[in-house]
Amino acid sequence: MKDIISGLNKIFDSRIRLGIMSVLVVNDSVDFNTMKELLEVTDGNLASHLKALEKEGIVQVKKQFIGRKPNTSYMVTELGRILFMEHINALEKLINPLS
Repeated sequence: MKDIISGLNKIFDSRIRLGIMSVLVVNDSVDFNTMKELLEVTDGNLASHLKALEKEGIVQVKKQFIGRKPNTSYMVTELGRILFMEHINALEKLINPLS
């Protein structure tokens, strides 16, 4: 029997990472506070998941100042987009194996 979960990527196991990626693949970039509000998570929780995704080359970080305030925004990398779409396709096959 074929391993039906082999296409799933462990980096996206967390619901927060799934949320992060879902937000990023449909937006050019998203700042930290917007992401935190959308996902309803704490600063530390979001920061640790973003750091893990950054370490894997899945998200890119851009730090800048808007006026005098620091602003950190995140974008999905091309590698991140590819890996996430493969993960989503594997989930779809798991849910509906006949499609």
